[in-house]
Amino acid sequence: MPQIILTPAQRKDKRADAHHLDPVVMIGGDGLTPAVVKETDAALNSHGLIKVRVLGDDREAREAMFAQLCDELNAAPIQHIGKLLVLWRPLPEKPKAEREHAMPGPRVVKIVKFSKSGNGRPQINKVKVMGNERVTQGGEIKRVKKRAVNTSVKKRAAE
Repeated sequence: MPQIILTPAQRKDKRADAHHLDPVVMIGGDGLTPAVVKETDAALNSHGLIKVRVLGDDREAREAMFAQLCDELNAAPIQHIGKLLVLWRPLPEKPKAEREHAMPGPRVVKIVKFSKSGNGRPQINKVKVMGNERVTQGGEIKRVKKRAVNTSVKKRAAE
């Protein structure tokens, strides 16, 4: 697979994003084994932007590993500084589980009521709101009413 080509400005942004990251993959004395390639692929799938630490001292070998990883994993080479390699690949789209006829689940809502004088502390209540309920402007919970199919005035006039 060919590696991803980025513009210098895009690489600069990715380098800035990778600055605070810690290495998630380490390449030991055995070099680039299939297990290391598999772990690097899994890290790219979950993180997108990763750092790889190479423990060898040979610069040419590190450059070869960098190029080989980018080619095999279809990743963009971001940076090779010292013994650190930075790789990037866009995160894959996660398939959404389609739930037909599913209602929204319960959620916890924080209701804050301020004191009328303005000097007192506000009252904070955490309330569990079910899928068929809503919180009104005054902080009360109301249940949603079932609608009839044709309640619109225009639709009734058209019938």
